[in-house]
Amino acid sequence: MNAPHAGRIDWVDYAKGFCIIMVVMMHSTLGVEAAAGREGWMHYLVAFAKPFRMPDFFLISGLFLARVIDRDWRTYLDRKVVHFVYFYVLWVTIQIGMKAPGVAAEAADGWVEVVRFYLTAFIEPFGTLWFIYLLPVFFVVTKLLRRVPPLAIVLVAAALEIAPIDTGWTLIDEFAGRYVYFFAGYWLAPHIFRFAGMMLARPVAAGAGLALWAVLNGILVFTGYGDLPFMSLGLGLLGAGAVVTAAALMTQSELCSPLRYLGANSIVIYLAFFLGMAASRVVLLKTGIVTDIGTIALLVTAAGVSGALIVFWLVRNTPLRFLFERPDWAKLERKRAPALQPAE
Repeated sequence: MNAPHAGRIDWVDYAKGFCIIMVVMMHSTLGVEAAAGREGWMHYLVAFAKPFRMPDFFLISGLFLARVIDRDWRTYLDRKVVHFVYFYVLWVTIQIGMKAPGVAAEAADGWVEVVRFYLTAFIEPFGTLWFIYLLPVFFVVTKLLRRVPPLAIVLVAAALEIAPIDTGWTLIDEFAGRYVYFFAGYWLAPHIFRFAGMMLARPVAAGAGLALWAVLNGILVFTGYGDLPFMSLGLGLLGAGAVVTAAALMTQSELCSPLRYLGANSIVIYLAFFLGMAASRVVLLKTGIVTDIGTIALLVTAAGVSGALIVFWLVRNTPLRFLFERPDWAKLERKRAPALQPAE
């Protein structure tokens, strides 16, 4: 299962690549449908992926935490908190900066409202960036709790996911709904890697299991039972296992290698996909070149992913590479190392 690609593990990158596409697909599809005032066939794919899209992302985010959790606080905070804070502050500034003229024109307070809008983003996560806003919180909480029996943490985290917590504050609500998956990824990492190896060794059984899961997930989602207490937790864990299984099987075919590249650069895509998404949505809906809403959503998804990568390729060897690489001045660790640290 060890990847020959710069020490990475292939199935993990495949899983992350799959999940980042699902995330872009969700934002693209819902944005297109909201602008058009009607739903398309992509809406069903987004609904199908809802139970496992973010649970799997958080589970994978916790997989390698055991390697660094016992390091000193300075090193830990640099890699697991400051790293994400840098990119959140940078990209929330970029996104709000692009929206600022419109916000100022529509608000009675003009540019005062823009300032208020910007400052609020540090209390209430801004738009698509809530994932990297929440990750540092998960990392800090997990390190603080590392002496607590893991089973106790899992039970409390599962109870939080099951409980109908809806405060309207993203940090609280998403922490309650997602932490169980992140901690499970951290605590059960050896078992998850072992499970991936088992699926790879038994491809026929793995494929049959995926088919059964897809049917079960689809039935529960489209009959309205997927969001029920206990059911959402079960579907989240089953879906995460299904993504791990599919990712392990994908490692056997080079046809899927582009997905591995997307996974290896998932944070790059997550940070910048809104650029291609927003531009392509406006063009496609205004021009009427394509009329089918589902097809428009698919094209906008592709534009979001490819647009982020194009920006990344254009700036990576220029002074603008700070968009995706953390400069030395933004580090707590002061070592003799390359001046920039990749976003992931």
